[in-house]
Amino acid sequence: MPRYSDGSAGDADYGVIGSGYATQRRPDPRIEALIWDALGDARTVINVGAGAGSYEPHDRYVAAVEPSASMRAERPASRVPAIDGTADALPFDDDAFDAAMATVTIHQWPDLEAGLAELRRVARGPVVLLTFTPEVPERWWMPQYVPELFAVEAGRMPPIERIVTALGPGSRAEVVPVPADCIDGFGQAFFARPERTLDREVRRAMSAWSFLPPEVVERYETELARDLESGAWDREWGAFRSFPAFDVGLRLVVAR
Repeated sequence: MPRYSDGSAGDADYGVIGSGYATQRRPDPRIEALIWDALGDARTVINVGAGAGSYEPHDRYVAAVEPSASMRAERPASRVPAIDGTADALPFDDDAFDAAMATVTIHQWPDLEAGLAELRRVARGPVVLLTFTPEVPERWWMPQYVPELFAVEAGRMPPIERIVTALGPGSRAEVVPVPADCIDGFGQAFFARPERTLDREVRRAMSAWSFLPPEVVERYETELARDLESGAWDREWGAFRSFPAFDVGLRLVVAR
């Protein structure tokens, strides 16, 4: 994968899409609680592919690693500064931390297995990952309106079985139901709020949209806006507005 001008090491250029990222991608407290619980009693944590610092614990020592200068600049003053580095070559000694974490980033790593091995090497205790399944686990409206987006995601997200195998014995994956009012603005979080996905600033914080041709994006905007205005969306998919949570493919992988 390329290294972009701002240091981004994955397939998306965060020098282009990263501005304002922290405004849209805020940590949801319910998802955050699951991650912090999985970290157990770890007092020192390394966060790899740390981005703007979402889901980093506030009450522990955190070392953050992020290759994109644009994303490092998005980190609020309340977060520790991130160092420039990639997952496959962490500049730390063996067993340097009590735990390691990585949230919605492993699909960007140039070498998945090397990155996971590095997390295992530098962490004495648990490795905690938040990621998405490559397949859509439940039928819902967005894959029907823009199947191209989910085809892109299917090619980017590594299978959960591959992650668990790479982390070794004692690893497990669990479903993370996404709340209907989730404040972390990843694309699937808006399953009950379709209108929000028509906001281009909202979509800019979802890297998969940057891979779609303009005509596909325009078709999505036109068709969804039309169906919302006419009531066709609510007639077909309106039940989603009443779901308290939904399985959009978000998974928590924990290796003890």
